[in-house]
Formats: sequence, structure tokens, C-alpha cells
Amino acid sequence: MDDGAGSSPTRAELRPALRNAGEFRVYRRRWFILCVLCLLNCSNSVQWLTFAPVADRTAEDLRVSLDEVNWLSLVYMVVAIPLSFVTTWMLDTLGLRLTLILGSWLNMAGGILRVVGVLSYLPDKAMFPVVMTGQTLCALAQPMVIFSPTKLAALWFPENQRATANMIASMSNPLGLMFANVFSPMIISDTNNLLKLLIIYAIPAIVVCFLATVGIRESVPPTPPSASAETSSSEPFIQGIKLLMRNKAYLILLVCFGSGIAIFTCFSTLLEQILCVKGYSNDFAGLCGALFIVFGVIGAGFLGLFVDKTKKFTEATKINMCLTSLACTAFAVVSQMREQKAVVAVVCALFGFFGFAIYPVAMELSVECSYPVGEATSAGLIFISGQIQSIIYIELLQALTKKLADSPISMCAAGDNANLSWKVPVLVLAGLCCVSSCSFVIFFHTAYRRLRAEADAAADTSAQTSEHTLRGETDHTGDT
Repeated sequence: MDDGAGSSPTRAELRPALRNAGEFRVYRRRWFILCVLCLLNCSNSVQWLTFAPVADRTAEDLRVSLDEVNWLSLVYMVVAIPLSFVTTWMLDTLGLRLTLILGSWLNMAGGILRVVGVLSYLPDKAMFPVVMTGQTLCALAQPMVIFSPTKLAALWFPENQRATANMIASMSNPLGLMFANVFSPMIISDTNNLLKLLIIYAIPAIVVCFLATVGIRESVPPTPPSASAETSSSEPFIQGIKLLMRNKAYLILLVCFGSGIAIFTCFSTLLEQILCVKGYSNDFAGLCGALFIVFGVIGAGFLGLFVDKTKKFTEATKINMCLTSLACTAFAVVSQMREQKAVVAVVCALFGFFGFAIYPVAMELSVECSYPVGEATSAGLIFISGQIQSIIYIELLQALTKKLADSPISMCAAGDNANLSWKVPVLVLAGLCCVSSCSFVIFFHTAYRRLRAEADAAADTSAQTSEHTLRGETDHTGDT
């Protein structure tokens, strides 16, 4: 296997030969780029969900309300919506390297500014705005990170590794959410210091920024790993958007899976607030969030390997969406029960196992049903859909809460203002999950366009090879 050392001809110069000879290569450096992307994705998601598991304590330290603390997470969605269009253009036009390096610098700058925002010399009124500014910089980096897995998998990995590579890169995001769910309550409990928490989370951002800037040398390998990689981003950005808007299967995936992303965002952002009013501690909420992520990564690993071997993208997505709806409904019920830690933990684990497993497969499915549109464009619009729906869902669920007159078992540190009834909101969340899943199962049907294009290219190459062999034999016979 070539490691890519030394000078190589450009991809444009190699395309005619590749079409004729079917010569595709993979390079060891793809694993380094994948590792950097995973670290960046993990760091960015940690910074996204830093405050949600300790929302009540954050509200006290920054002297703001819980709704304002929620905006430290919501800002990711608000910023991502307009920036996502720029990011898809950047990935498909300027390339993977520039996008990842810019994202790593924004992520690092945001992490450092958040630390500055909680320093003791700042006046109380300035703390929250400075922290929010840092969080906004981190939010600017998110689309550049989230959109990259499908692009990296398509450009650097062969056809039999694409879903697995996408799964690894994509699941590093929920892994970061897990770290935030576990370590934010743990660090706050041990140190009682928000500053130390933010310093700890800023260190990985600095490290990964150095690795991305120094280590990622090019956007594409010298030679493509597959036939589809050879023509990746062949459609211009605007033309690609137009094609997607006329693609019925893609539009169904856009709405239904975007709703799924929104549901998981709501769960991650509001979990601590939902559980604390029923007497569950921040540590237990963090544990539930961690189980949600860990089992999600395990489920995604199994499903990614299964899909890589069978190519049953649609079937796997439909089955898992149905199971996710059942788990979401179960959570809506058990989250309103008191002293049921084991049951709540198991349901959160199942919710993650079935739900998170869908993400990398659905991202690959978006590319399959929209090929030859650029990977960043097809995956990016789904992310935008998820962010828009996330804002709507979170605002809707918060509006549906009711203040409790008395809640003696509440563990919410923010006091009476946090004692809210989440019974109706969680039932509405389960209903939204069921509606999106049923709609996807009933209406989504598609051909796998990228796989078909690769099969056609392989068949053409085989036919050309057979023709050349036959000609050689004929010429040899004529000479004799």
C-alpha cells in the first residue's frame, strides 16, 4: 500500500488512464486525517454541550436564567444555518484541507475566549456576553467539522470502507457529547469552579488545531480510491442545490432525518432539566447522557460494518428509525417516574443504541440518493434542516413547560425557576419522533446512484480490458 511519499501527477492528469485501467489506490495518511477529524469533531461537540449538563450551576455562576443558558447550546444551531451554505461551497470548491484547518482555528479561538469570559476580573455583566461570543466562534466551526466525514470518506477511502470511515468520523461527535455529559458534572462537583472546567475543555482544542494545521497537507490523495471519488464534486454548487430540490427521495430524507437530528439535539440539551425536577441528580443525568452516547457509538459501529458489507442503506435506516421511535416513547414515560434510575438508564441506552446508529448510515444514504451532487452539499443540507428544526423543537418544548407550584424532591440547583413540568413536552417529542419515522418508512424509496455508477464504471473497465486482451490475441495469431 502506497503511503503517498514523493511527488505525484495531478488527478486531472491521471483521469484518462484511470478510466481505461481502473487503477485506484489508497494511502495510509487517510487514517491520520480521519484521526484529526475525529479529535476536532469531539472537541467541538464537547464545547457545544459544556453547559447543558450543569445548566443550573452555570445559570448561578453567570448570573443568568436557564433560558439564557440554553442559548449557549442553541447558538450552534442559529449560527450553523446561514454558515452551512458557505461551508458546503467551501468543501466542494476550496477543498477539505482548508475547511478543516479554518474550523480548527475557530474552535480553538472560541475555547480560549470562553475561558476569558469567566475570569474573576471581568464585571458580572460582561461574563455571559464574552462566554457567548466564544461559544459563537465554536459554533462557526461546527458546520466545517460536521460536513466533513462524508467528504473525507468519499475522497480518501475505497468503496468497502466508506460507511465505516463515515461512522468513525461521525460518531466522534456524540463521543464528545458523552465526555461533556460525564465530565462537566464531575468537574463542577469536585472543583466547584467553572473556570477549571473551561480550561480543561480548551486544551484539546489547542492540540487538534496544531495537528490540523501542521499535519493535513492536501485535500485529495494523488490518485482516487474509487470510481466515484474520481468525479467527486462534478456538479457545480448551485446546480447541485437545484438537483437536490427536484429529488423527491432526498427531500423526504431531508425533512424526516432532519427531524431526527432535532430530536436528539433536544434530548442532549434538555436532559438534565427534565430529570432534575423528578429528583435525579446532575451526576445521574450525566450518566444517562453518557449511556446514550456510548451505546449509540456501539450501535453505529455494528450498523456501519453491516451496511459496508450488505449495502442495505434504506432497510437499515427504516428499521432503526422505528426502533428509535419506540425508545423515545419509552423515555417520555419513564422520565416522569420517580426513583426509577435503572429503568431510565436502560431506556436512555436503548434510545442511543438505535438512534445514533442511524446518523452515519443516513449521511451515506444522502450521497447515494443524490449522486453526482457533491457530498458536502447533500449531507450539509440535511444538517441545516436538523438545525432549523432543532431551534423550533427546543423553543416549542420550552413553551409547553408549566411551572410547578411545589416540587419537594427537585434536585434543580437553580431553585424554583427550574421546577418545571416536562410531561407534555416529552410526550410531544415522542410524537414528533413517531411522525417523522412513519413518514420516512412509508414514503422514502431510492436507487443507489453512486454504487450504480461505480458498477457501471467497473463493467466498462472490464469490457475494455477484455477487448484489449482479445485484440492482443488476434494480433499475435496474425503474426504467427
